[in-house]
Amino acid sequence: MTAQRIDYKRCARWPGCGSGALFLLQAAAVLLLLVGLPRRAEAVPSFARQTGLACSSCHINPPELTPLGRRFKLNGYTMTGIKVISAPPAKGTPGLQLLSYLPLAAWLEASTTGLNKPQPGKSNWDYSLPQDVSLFLAGAFSTHAGGFIQATYDVQADHFSWDNTDIRYARNTLLGNKTFVYGIDLNNNPTVEDLWNDTPAWGFPFIASASAPTPAAATVVDGTLAQDAAGIGGYAMWNDHLYGDFEIYRSAHLGQPLPNTGEGFDFNIQGAAPYWRVAWQQSMGNSYLEFGTYGMHVASTPQTVTGPTNTYTDVAVDSQYEQVLPKLANDILTLHVTYIRENSDLNAFFGAGAASLVPHHLNTVRVDGIYHFGYRYIPSIQYFRTTGTADPLLYPPDPVDGSNNGNPLGAGFNLNFTYWPVQNVRLAAQYTAYTSFNGASTNYDGSGRNASDNNAMYLYLGLIF
Repeated sequence: MTAQRIDYKRCARWPGCGSGALFLLQAAAVLLLLVGLPRRAEAVPSFARQTGLACSSCHINPPELTPLGRRFKLNGYTMTGIKVISAPPAKGTPGLQLLSYLPLAAWLEASTTGLNKPQPGKSNWDYSLPQDVSLFLAGAFSTHAGGFIQATYDVQADHFSWDNTDIRYARNTLLGNKTFVYGIDLNNNPTVEDLWNDTPAWGFPFIASASAPTPAAATVVDGTLAQDAAGIGGYAMWNDHLYGDFEIYRSAHLGQPLPNTGEGFDFNIQGAAPYWRVAWQQSMGNSYLEFGTYGMHVASTPQTVTGPTNTYTDVAVDSQYEQVLPKLANDILTLHVTYIRENSDLNAFFGAGAASLVPHHLNTVRVDGIYHFGYRYIPSIQYFRTTGTADPLLYPPDPVDGSNNGNPLGAGFNLNFTYWPVQNVRLAAQYTAYTSFNGASTNYDGSGRNASDNNAMYLYLGLIF
């Protein structure tokens, strides 16, 4: 498969078991093991099968989208390059348009994670083979409808479960003599419907360990409701510049009887939770810029569907920049920035003794830079930081996962190096370094653990077929 460079004008026309030296030597040894694995996979996922295009036509570094990839998603995943079974509509008879085969694909991930200091009583450098396996039904369903439906095998639970889902109906017309794409979207994860890689669902880091500890505090729009809510709404893009999206979400707990009782869930959406998105994109020669805002308001009754309510209002700003470098063999530099402000009133938690005060806030900022040496070698770095209201009841002490001072502060860096030997085999090494974890850099959990003890080396193999 030959990598294809981004043409912005062309695309716009398409509707350690320890620390120190031992820790680094172990990481290097496992990375060499992964690099030495066979590289025979030649198949490509269902979108590539449907369009007849290589993966690099729509992705720089999956899930990073090219301009063509964003337009493909905007138009409901319906562009095809294969035989279609069709019948024209007639009086009393609806038309038909089906792909000649089911748009199926699979993704297998294997990994190992080593912490700078093992968690108490737990092993280190455990292998996950697999870390997970995902099956996809992804592509055109009819003339104007398509989707991305994922089911993932949970290794620890030993069963498949529903994962990210994005189903679209899209149409094209003219508005003010300018192109106007509009559609209806159904999904189960706020921001999974987004076209850019600076919002949470498809944002950096693109891979993550299943076993490494992570800071406790996160805003609602930042993945808290992923696969636990169902949303429907409308979106539109005018003149290939101005984009808007409005969705309404309700709780949709997996594995629970209906009607829902809310038991076992801290988030049970009351009424409807609105999500909004506005963005502007602009191509300028070899450069591309997007900037926008998104947000969500949620009223929730924890552990029940009636009673005292917690409310959360998240407002975010984001930007994505891409630069093709013709003098450097058309290498690509991408930058992503997102800032989320969450204001919350935790009346339900306060009444239950789970919070020491009602008003709270969280601030999350993430900035990453990714350099693409062609489509093969991809180093990247990210800075992340979350701050907010200190609350010793909401963030109590607990070994590894707790906070000694009730502060939600978490900050650090992600360093990633990804290598694509072929377009459907991914090898990556990712190091996460914490400067603060759950409120402090030293003895953050009240049990003597330091933030740097959770520094993690994560080695990854992904097979896409």
